Amino acid sequence: MIEIKELGNREIGELLMRLNYGHLACCDESGPYVVPIHYAYEEPYIFVYTTEGKKSAILEKDPRICLQIEDVRDRRDWSSVIVFGEAERLVDEKERTKAIDAVVKINPTLTPAVSIRWLDNWVRENIEAVYRIIPTEMTGRASVAGSETRAAFAPRKQVG
Repeated sequence: MIEIKELGNREIGELLMRLNYGHLACCDESGPYVVPIHYAYEEPYIFVYTTEGKKSAILEKDPRICLQIEDVRDRRDWSSVIVFGEAERLVDEKERTKAIDAVVKINPTLTPAVSIRWLDNWVRENIEAVYRIIPTEMTGRASVAGSETRAAFAPRKQVG
């Protein structure tokens, strides 16, 4: 077994700054929806550039999100962060430009958001949707280097 430690705010911020890629979850009446995204972290905000579609339709109704990022080098060497927050669609041109510039620094092609077209249940054009995520809670965990020990598990009793 390996030892797991809680990450402090500084470590969480460093991981958010370094990775710039994760999975964004949102939810509507039909259930949860999770998508991979590139993001830019400029404390205290997380900026996301995407195009209109299912994600933006859900966020319009319920802006609550959960962002999960991870850095897994192997089963014994990993760290992860969970961010709960609210996604605010940016409409002010100055704020949009600032957010897009931040995302372009880490993802110059803006892929996969910018593409020829996606073919979902409908054909949609690339209509930009830029969000500022306002974190309400951030937690993180990481494995502790060199902490692996042999697990001494008691055998389970057979039922029946």
